[in-house]
Amino acid sequence: MRAGGQYDERVSGSVLAELEAPLAEAVSGVGGDGAAVRLERPADASHGDYATGVAMALAKPLRSAPRDIAGQIVERLESPWIDSAEIAGPGFVNLRVAAAWYRHVVDRVLDEGAEYGAGAVHSPQRIQVEFVSGNPTGPVTVATARNAAYGDSLARLFAFAGHQVSREYYFNDAGRQIDLFGASLRARARGEEPPEDGYMGGYVGELAGRLDLTADAPAEEWARAGTEAMMGEIRETLGRFRVEFDSWFLERSLYEDGSVERAIERLKQSGHVYEQDGALWVRTSELGDDKDRVVVRGNGAPTYFAGDIAYIVSKLERGFQTAVYVLGADHHGYAGRLKAAARALGYDADRIDVQLYQLVHLVGGKMSKRAGRVVTLDDLMDAVGVDAARLALVQRSHDQTIELDLDDLAQRNAESPVFYSQYAYARIAGIIRKAGTEQARPAAEWQPSIEEVALIKQLAEFPDLVAEAADRRGPHRVVAYLQETSRTFHRFYTESPVLQAEPHLRDSRLALCLATRRVFATALGLIGVEAPERM
Repeated sequence: MRAGGQYDERVSGSVLAELEAPLAEAVSGVGGDGAAVRLERPADASHGDYATGVAMALAKPLRSAPRDIAGQIVERLESPWIDSAEIAGPGFVNLRVAAAWYRHVVDRVLDEGAEYGAGAVHSPQRIQVEFVSGNPTGPVTVATARNAAYGDSLARLFAFAGHQVSREYYFNDAGRQIDLFGASLRARARGEEPPEDGYMGGYVGELAGRLDLTADAPAEEWARAGTEAMMGEIRETLGRFRVEFDSWFLERSLYEDGSVERAIERLKQSGHVYEQDGALWVRTSELGDDKDRVVVRGNGAPTYFAGDIAYIVSKLERGFQTAVYVLGADHHGYAGRLKAAARALGYDADRIDVQLYQLVHLVGGKMSKRAGRVVTLDDLMDAVGVDAARLALVQRSHDQTIELDLDDLAQRNAESPVFYSQYAYARIAGIIRKAGTEQARPAAEWQPSIEEVALIKQLAEFPDLVAEAADRRGPHRVVAYLQETSRTFHRFYTESPVLQAEPHLRDSRLALCLATRRVFATALGLIGVEAPERM
């Protein structure tokens, strides 16, 4: 793993930034003021603890050989954290870190506690994350569950990194699908088959039987009562999945309060619209979309796109600097469409951030709310538990298709990603219980072993990992970090007895366990997975 990733700046005040600061001063001393000094772990640990290629980057502007520049940097380098520096290869500067720095890392984690790694983002923003947002016409399926796990983990990352975050669910409670849902409920209540393109799932008949309506009530009443009931069930399911929202937005409110009409009028005033065949079009093709879009049909009815535009106004006028949409892969055309709409309204299109997640394949069947072949999120949680379900749905990048095998997810062994990470945490908790104290600190004479150094480096890199994961919209990076840190801890545990060690080693290793437990708890929390004290 790279030390902190590849984004442009190190997290201000992180322990790695402290290690880089004296190196940056030495680089400035040779004329490289402002050059990015990025430390990475060498592929071969025998080459040192960290390395930088900044001398090679400075060769052209300084008109000098990289090894000569590296030599000048090494001569100027002064730091209590660095034992030695040497020139390697074409001009790398390899550093060997002092034991004092490793002790300092453990102390930093213990001192900062739950705040270690927090506030890592350089420029905090007000961010809205809108996710799940399914039609309230059926239960949350496994496919939609990926949206929930990803969106919630992303919001947790944003908040921990220092952004002001609001989570919103947009209920699509208007339009043809709602009409079909109402007609399907009414048909079941009357003992009839739903319309051909209606909803066929067994839950439709069960829901119809619970609603306090007569069989002959208008389909509109069935639609309203049915969607309200499904909204309640969706909220309950998502709450069980540890997904909470700050606001629940109803699509129909955009039509009822005049927001759609005002948005259309705003578009007319922008000069980006025209009439053709009796319909009103937006010149979105000139604003980054693949074609122009209709906002008002020839019969005077607004399109779905008109509602999308009004919703953009609602989001951005509420003061959010960035509006994140989490959408399924079938919405791949929406990014250009939404950004074009933002431009037409006079907004900076970069404030619209669309994240598309790929499909979930469940071994043994397909998922479709309409056909009735439904594998729900509740089914998944019943089968494997919340922790395994959440981690499985974010362990890969959201732009990759994932396959879920319920038998594999239910396993409790080293092959199970969630079990492996939770087991490492529980093992640490067991060590601390047996020690009978949580007051340990690294001893001044502690010289960390190879296994201890590897674990401390993992802890040192956590704040930068958080910033990178938030910046790149990738909570899967937290899962990868947990897996690597779990492996590193288990190696440490095998090679470095804690409670049986001599006093100064016992205290130092216990302190390292306490620090590792703290980072584990934070990382697991960022993806909505519990940190169990016992397993």
